[in-house]
Amino acid sequence: MMFLDFPIAVTAASILAVLISYFVNLLFIQWKVAAILDYPNSRSLHETPVPRIGGLGLLLGAMLSWGLFTVGLPVSIWLGVALLVSISIADDLWKMPVWSRLCVHSLTAAVFSFLTIDTQDWHIQICLILAIIWMTNLYNFMDGSDGLAGGMTLIGFGYYGLAAYLSDNIDFSVVNFSIAAAALGFLLHNFHPARIFLGDSGAIPLGYLAAVMGFLGWLHELWSLWVPLLIFSPFITDASVTLVRRFCRGEKIWLAHRDHYYQRLVQSGLGHRNTALLGYGLMLAAGACAVWMNTQDLTAQSIMVAVWGGLYLGLMLMSDMNNKPYSNEKIKQ
Repeated sequence: MMFLDFPIAVTAASILAVLISYFVNLLFIQWKVAAILDYPNSRSLHETPVPRIGGLGLLLGAMLSWGLFTVGLPVSIWLGVALLVSISIADDLWKMPVWSRLCVHSLTAAVFSFLTIDTQDWHIQICLILAIIWMTNLYNFMDGSDGLAGGMTLIGFGYYGLAAYLSDNIDFSVVNFSIAAAALGFLLHNFHPARIFLGDSGAIPLGYLAAVMGFLGWLHELWSLWVPLLIFSPFITDASVTLVRRFCRGEKIWLAHRDHYYQRLVQSGLGHRNTALLGYGLMLAAGACAVWMNTQDLTAQSIMVAVWGGLYLGLMLMSDMNNKPYSNEKIKQ
């Protein structure tokens, strides 16, 4: 049995991360200062002010575990997370211009890319930088319903940790299991009805980490590039398709909206709880297939990717066919 000899470091780091995240966020919930509250607006799916700094407790739990268990991570990742947290907090407090946030997102992506990849091919560098920037932002776009982003973090990084463990890279499994465990501590407060939100200071760095950890796993030959794409495909697909649709309609894609598929599910009557549970099922299935296909040849991997592409296409078509205009009626809990 795999878990009978589960390394002590993985277990201890995960326990530490979940405890720190849980209790720090408990303090944040009790610390109801106006500056940290998220007030309902035209994009919101909640109706009362809720603290929006839960991501800080989550990241604190994960990063303290990294430090105490001396995992080997590039300095660029520590620096990137620090910069992204700083600009996101500044945005929450003072509403920073879009260009200033994108500059910091681009800087962190560029620093990671140039310090990690030993190549003179600027095409590869540009593609990686754009991928990191997009993942950084789409995670934030998908953080709009109770328990959804927290669940994706728990499941997504949990699968990263499992894949790393199966490839005998204990340090990298500790890194990712720590994030997943910290997400569990946060999710205990964030599942519907949420008492605290992830916030930009959590969602933005987590999107960045999803991208760079996925790339590092590929760089260390722990998995193929399809693995992280499939693990986080529920978020990648919803955010990417929604962005393209809004762009094609001539809408301002940088403005807040409620057109994401998960937002439409909540508004349709499914509610926060059931939307999250449905999302968890999709995330678990996608992640399990990703870990399985990592042991298969390229042909099997290509078939699996095609199957999931067809599944997402079918789900989106069903949603579009049943889509109804937004109603101002109270959203089902």
